[in-house]
Amino acid sequence: MEGPGDPPEGQPDGAPGSGDEEYRSVVFDESFVRAARLQEFSARERMDDHAPAVRTRHVWARLGASRQLLLLVLLIALAFGTAVYMGLRHPYKEPRPPSAEPLRTAVVPLAPRGTVPGGTAGELLAHSPAARFRQGPDAVVLPAVRRTRNFSEALVMTALATAKEYTVKSAVERSVITGGDDRAVRLLLTPDQLEQYDRSLDRPADDGQHAATGWLVRFDPARTVVDDTPVRADGAFSVTEVSPAVLEVSADHTFVYAVRPAGAPADASSLFTVRRIVHFRFDRDDLRDHHVQVLQSTVEAGPESCGADDAAYLQPLAAGRTADNAHQPATDPYATGRQATALCGVLAPAPRRAP
Repeated sequence: MEGPGDPPEGQPDGAPGSGDEEYRSVVFDESFVRAARLQEFSARERMDDHAPAVRTRHVWARLGASRQLLLLVLLIALAFGTAVYMGLRHPYKEPRPPSAEPLRTAVVPLAPRGTVPGGTAGELLAHSPAARFRQGPDAVVLPAVRRTRNFSEALVMTALATAKEYTVKSAVERSVITGGDDRAVRLLLTPDQLEQYDRSLDRPADDGQHAATGWLVRFDPARTVVDDTPVRADGAFSVTEVSPAVLEVSADHTFVYAVRPAGAPADASSLFTVRRIVHFRFDRDDLRDHHVQVLQSTVEAGPESCGADDAAYLQPLAAGRTADNAHQPATDPYATGRQATALCGVLAPAPRRAP
């Protein structure tokens, strides 16, 4: 039976207000119904006005235990690989210091004003400023050790100890100062400086880089005898951090040797004084490998004549002699070729102690 007001044959299909059109927006097709999840709530949940209409299960909960474990392992491996890659490719990683610079040397003879005093080694040392100096290897003393901003106390101590070892072996050890075996010095050098060192000892030259006496103190055994009296020394070390990767150590020491001409009696000795200022550099590889870079060496030695050729050996004036400066090399300010490095100073008379 039709409702009141409806035409006998009902609403025409597609006409506004027809039943199909009115409910078209809420009709679910078959695929939607199959994909729908049915979930029945408990009585307590149905009584709760604030309970959500549908409880959503998390994706992680829908995975099996084995799949959860596999996914966790993959995530850990990915995180570890990323950390390693960033560590190797980090743009702010500290660069490795450049290779060692060549040593720069300056050896300055000190000419006496008058006659060189002579006597036995004991007498000369007792009446000289060197009387208060310590003797032998123990004369080279290290300062108190403090850490720097980027280097621990242990690393600073390693740098100082290596600088001391080089100082002792190159200026106090008898086999070296008498012109003998110098392998102990060579072993301490960084490999980048070995070629320059070998060239300096094989073919010494006063060119600012290849003077053997810039690396070590030594006397020609054919001309000079070094007395058995222990070497006297006094001086100090200082440490500076020049970058997060590099330490520099400065050594400023005065050494006093009792020497005499080969074949001369013991009472014909004289004192020979060497002041040596050496700058060392250490990077972290040097500290690990027990090596040192010798950057600069300034040597003032006397009594000598200004014309003495000190590139290979130091040349002490014998007791009773005066300086012969007639052979002092001339300096030509108009020459534009190789720069002359020959220098000379005047040796100040040493104050004598009362007998």
